[in-house]
Amino acid sequence: MKTVTFKNFSFWQRIIINTVMLLAMAGLFRNGLYIRNIWTAILAAVILGILNALVKPFLQLLALPLTILSFGLFGLVINGIVLWLTAWVVGDGFRFASFGWAIFIAIVMSVVNMIISSYFSKNDNQ
Repeated sequence: MKTVTFKNFSFWQRIIINTVMLLAMAGLFRNGLYIRNIWTAILAAVILGILNALVKPFLQLLALPLTILSFGLFGLVINGIVLWLTAWVVGDGFRFASFGWAIFIAIVMSVVNMIISSYFSKNDNQ
């Protein structure tokens, strides 16, 4: 049986990936995500990284019963909450049309991050 491993990127590599991803999501889903410019996207990616490191573990601990009851799906809502908090901290240059859009973008970002991590871990093993 083959074990799947994912590459752990450094903080700054993750910032670059998230910046590009946020800009792509803003271009693809213009009705759901607004980013004023690239500097706002970079700021949002840095704040998202900080919130993922500091706030997300606390939210996951608080929501553990709901996460267990939903078989882990509530984790996607937590990712949406962290993105929504990022938009609140960044301000008017980075915003979602609704909380539903924040959850949707969080789901897409999670899938893309998983694909990127998987791709680079395959290249490291060869």
